[in-house]
Amino acid sequence: MDAVTELLNWLESTPLAVYIAESTIAFPVIEIVHVVAITLVFGTIATVDFRLLGLGSNNRAVTELCRDVLPWTWAAFAIAATTGALMFIHHAHEYFANTAFRMKMLLMLAAAINMIVFEFITFRGVAKWDRGVPVAPAGKVAGVVSLVCWLGVVGFARWVGFTVGVPEQ
Repeated sequence: MDAVTELLNWLESTPLAVYIAESTIAFPVIEIVHVVAITLVFGTIATVDFRLLGLGSNNRAVTELCRDVLPWTWAAFAIAATTGALMFIHHAHEYFANTAFRMKMLLMLAAAINMIVFEFITFRGVAKWDRGVPVAPAGKVAGVVSLVCWLGVVGFARWVGFTVGVPEQ
């Protein structure tokens, strides 16, 4: 655990972390960009998930929807990850110790695993359920798991905002 503490100390002492901590505007601007990016991530992922569940965009092929939407998802995720890292470094110890933050990270990991399984296993059979037929059960499960994970990420992210700096009981 000493190595983790040393890493957290180093992160908080970097010039960028110090600037973010001391600036009156840096953190709020970073947080606004983060929230907008996460909103775009969640919205684009939800669009695909609802299509997988047959609850939206049913007139479009799954492959077409993914081709049009997922580049926006990845761009927004890159921005969200960057701004999230910037928010983390200025109070690394507090975030690392925060249960809601850890839950958010675990749910993001679960969402990533779900996406990898979907991309490399489930999506390979997309030609059978791309258009005009119900999505395969595995595709529907991927959609539900994704929605649950990302709703949890958003929920725990809000919880982090209300609990960082508050001693846990």
